[in-house]
Amino acid sequence: MALAGAVCAAALAALTAVPAQAHQRPQWDVKDTGVWDVRFRGLAAVSRHTAWVAGSGGTVLRTTDGGETWRDVSPSGAGALEFRDIEAFDARRAVALSIGEGGASRVYRTDDGGASWTESFRNTDARAFYDCLTFFDRRHGLAMSDPVDGRFRILSTSDGGRSWKVLPDAGMPAAQDGEAGFAASGQCLVSAGPGDVWLATGGAARARVLHSADRGLTWTATDAPVPAGDPARGVFALAFRDRAHGLAVGGDYRPEQPSPRAAARTTDAGRTWRPADRPPPAYRSGVAWLPHSRTAALAVGPTGTDLTTDGGRTWRTVDTGSYDTVDCTPDLGCWAAGEQGRVARLER
Repeated sequence: MALAGAVCAAALAALTAVPAQAHQRPQWDVKDTGVWDVRFRGLAAVSRHTAWVAGSGGTVLRTTDGGETWRDVSPSGAGALEFRDIEAFDARRAVALSIGEGGASRVYRTDDGGASWTESFRNTDARAFYDCLTFFDRRHGLAMSDPVDGRFRILSTSDGGRSWKVLPDAGMPAAQDGEAGFAASGQCLVSAGPGDVWLATGGAARARVLHSADRGLTWTATDAPVPAGDPARGVFALAFRDRAHGLAVGGDYRPEQPSPRAAARTTDAGRTWRPADRPPPAYRSGVAWLPHSRTAALAVGPTGTDLTTDGGRTWRTVDTGSYDTVDCTPDLGCWAAGEQGRVARLER
């Protein structure tokens, strides 16, 4: 264990050190997934060796050898679906969410590495549109829908995603006009620890982050200092390294629109948010803390990847490739995925 910890510490230091030369910066090693017409917005990193990606055309891929080879494990008959989130417990067990109005929003689960899938939820309310899901542990998880009857709708599972139920909305604050979640990276609903969960919003007059400390039964809402006031603006992704310290990224996803103030941070579980002193230079759709660090994290978007080494106060661009989502594992297996079948692993 001591040797493993020393290796992780050395690797982390290499990733976060201020580079002396451009070639020493942390870089994405792009993997050949064998597909070019799929946009992967769902990503579940299990380790440096194992990762799952989910995207357009009902596509789910899995690697167990660090991205050298990929297996198409897409659910049968799902070709018309848009997968936007996937959560994996290991190399064999995963839960995937497809988005859309009415019956297009579905949840699938596999227990055999994707050889077979079971549809465990299909939305029957035409007013609901599910965006993201998250798990507290291998049994307990939540999924969220855009507001129905003026409040965000929350699904709950206590058996690892095999069955789901809609939670009562009495503890959910009223939504703003036009407020919704962004199904851009599978990170509009995130959790930390056994009971804390956060929900990111946009599309309304104010971007907000909602927090629940009781697995989605009651919520509080806090304004976030990121661009808002338009259906294309808001908080697109969240990441919490513990129940107190979190990051929010977003902006305006339209390429021709600037995204000042595209990142914020909290140190009090989301009760207050402060804008980054030097935010990423453009819209970012995904964010992840580097493991074994209290201050380092990555943010990704269509125009690049940014690194912070001071807990989200300042960000610097380290790569200009296009990615939609990012996820890291305890053994420093940081992965990113995006358009045109792009999947990469972070290397020094």
